[in-house]
Amino acid sequence: EVQLVQSGGGLVQPGGSLRLSCAASGFTFSNYAMSWVRQAPGKGLEWVSVINSGGDKINYAGSVKGRFTISRDNAKNTLYLQMNSLKPEDTAVYYCAKYSLDSYYDDYPSLADFGSWGQGTQVTVSS
Repeated sequence: EVQLVQSGGGLVQPGGSLRLSCAASGFTFSNYAMSWVRQAPGKGLEWVSVINSGGDKINYAGSVKGRFTISRDNAKNTLYLQMNSLKPEDTAVYYCAKYSLDSYYDDYPSLADFGSWGQGTQVTVSS
């Protein structure tokens, strides 16, 4: 059974930093591209960042480029999102997501590409 268990998140002041983690199990983590997706209050899902299976291809949504860093540790089966210079508009529930197909990667993934999701973690940026 595929499991994606998230940790991290919380309340932070504008300009602060947080790191999210997503521990994967039940599949060969190193074979799959992974992504972070968020949902702000009252809004739809928004793709944030994507990383390929080997970690050498990465892309970001324009709204987070230069502030967020996605990474992965295939030895630990874990995906990360380092978020710096946080803004109130980054407030959202953040989800890690696994591609449905192994060895597939797209610089601009569609939400339909993802077959499994983490439980979500709240990030609130407020003074």
